[in-house]
Amino acid sequence: MLVYGDPKRRERADILCETIAAQLRALDDRSPGLERHAALVGIFIKAGELVQGLSDFEFESLGADEMSAERETSGALLLDLARLVAQSWSQGFSGRLVLPDRVWALLKELWAPLPLSIKDGEGYAFYALYPECYMEAARRSGRGANTVVIGIRSIGTSLSAAVAAAIGATAPITVRPVGHPFRRKIQVGPQLSQQLLRDRTADFAIVDEGPGLSGSSFGSVADWLEEHGVSESRIHFFPGHRGELGPEASQAHHQRWAARPRNVVELDELVLGGGPAPQRLDAWVSELVGPLRQPLQEISGGGWRSMLQGRQKSWPPADPRFERRKFLARTADGTWLVKFAGLGDVGQRKLENARLLAEAGFTPPVFGLCHGFLVQKWVVAEPLAPSDFHRTEFVEHLGRYLAFRARRLPRPAARGASLAMLCEMAVANTGEAFGEAVAARLKSLLSRTLRDDLPVMPVDTDSRLHRWEWLAGKNGFLKADALDHSAAHDLVGPQDIAWDVAGATVEFDLTPQETAALRAVVSDRCGRAVDAELQKALELFYLAFQLGLWTSAKFGAAFDEVPRLDAVVARYAKLLLRRIEGCAN
Repeated sequence: MLVYGDPKRRERADILCETIAAQLRALDDRSPGLERHAALVGIFIKAGELVQGLSDFEFESLGADEMSAERETSGALLLDLARLVAQSWSQGFSGRLVLPDRVWALLKELWAPLPLSIKDGEGYAFYALYPECYMEAARRSGRGANTVVIGIRSIGTSLSAAVAAAIGATAPITVRPVGHPFRRKIQVGPQLSQQLLRDRTADFAIVDEGPGLSGSSFGSVADWLEEHGVSESRIHFFPGHRGELGPEASQAHHQRWAARPRNVVELDELVLGGGPAPQRLDAWVSELVGPLRQPLQEISGGGWRSMLQGRQKSWPPADPRFERRKFLARTADGTWLVKFAGLGDVGQRKLENARLLAEAGFTPPVFGLCHGFLVQKWVVAEPLAPSDFHRTEFVEHLGRYLAFRARRLPRPAARGASLAMLCEMAVANTGEAFGEAVAARLKSLLSRTLRDDLPVMPVDTDSRLHRWEWLAGKNGFLKADALDHSAAHDLVGPQDIAWDVAGATVEFDLTPQETAALRAVVSDRCGRAVDAELQKALELFYLAFQLGLWTSAKFGAAFDEVPRLDAVVARYAKLLLRRIEGCAN
């Protein structure tokens, strides 16, 4: 099933340099504390994106990773900032931070009007992956300053600098694995090869998030090292979790992964354990909402469903792959949802959007952001009942909500999947579910439906309008989770608001009249018409994507979760097949 994507955004190197410089100057005006540290980490992440973009720009022109003056300058900049992050963390965010004078010269050297392709680090945006975790893992690893640190781009660019700073190593080298996702390879130029291999006694630290389905990015670097005479005993991994490689990994990679050290400090050890108060999540939350009456309650991975009334058998399905870490915090003033929203600019954008939506009455009130975790009021309410879906009041509210997103939320920087890409996904997922004959009928149907001139205007769509995401409270309807689904690492991404109209039609079983009413509300409040023909095509894409999403969620799911997943998959399959057959007749 086609589910995942690889969204990128376009930036210019000179503008990134100027932004980093401005944020560094503003850092001097901040008082010591968590907010200053979070701002510093955000600058570090942005510098990592700059270095990643420049390195990939060079890679595209050379066809390989190679030494250059720009690479050395980039590495020095990132290492200086990583050392500052390490200092801030180790001293509990107190004291003065002194930026090395050469940072300004390094930024000036990197200033150039070059178009860069930037990829947000998924770990920083979705999976509560903190550079401080890698620093602590490096400190505990026993590696010395003579370790050669290799980062895997994209996110490994900054994570490898965090490891190098913690062990006193020189600036890391980064590489870009390419090729089939399950069989990645790296291309290393002769000068860089010589640089990497010049110390025949050095150990190697390979740094990235993951591993995922195959671990082939980690494996590609280790393969290259062994092919060039480095013994397996000198290779050390710095991944994002302690798990094994995924089911698509080769046997050789499985064996190496099991044999070699994996240096990991996960979020729970870093900020949920018994460390000093300045470095604990409960202390960060207490600074925002007051003293906690009891420890934070974990409700991640579908755990939030235990807060619903009714029996477990009636719970909605959950897909932990796309859920954020979340907790409940209880104070004298009530209960708060503490949910990971992202580090750096990603978290700030979600905070701003959360405030806009809350002030408009569409989502629960927002209190603030503490180093990646968004704090919102926990609203005691139940998911909408099926009888609510067809109420005129709900359809009107839903239309106002979708129009508000399209009109008021900032346009996403990354592009979503094109209609051609969505078509490819829909045909592939349909073929896997129903066979090639049905897929061919869908392809023929879409070729007659889709036109080049269909009016597509991507916005920050909700993209998750499932019925269990909506609450019926004393003061009306609320959307429980509304911040980042169009920015997730699935292949859909930002779409025309017609995508959400299509999703609502599917999720709430709207009649043609109700869909027309919803479309009219959105069109009227957006100031532009939602194209009915586009919406009908997007319904097919939406169903095919949801079918693939929830089918793939069954692999590795808990035994008691499978029946819920089976039920939702069966519903999407039935609706998709009905639409294909109905349109074909």
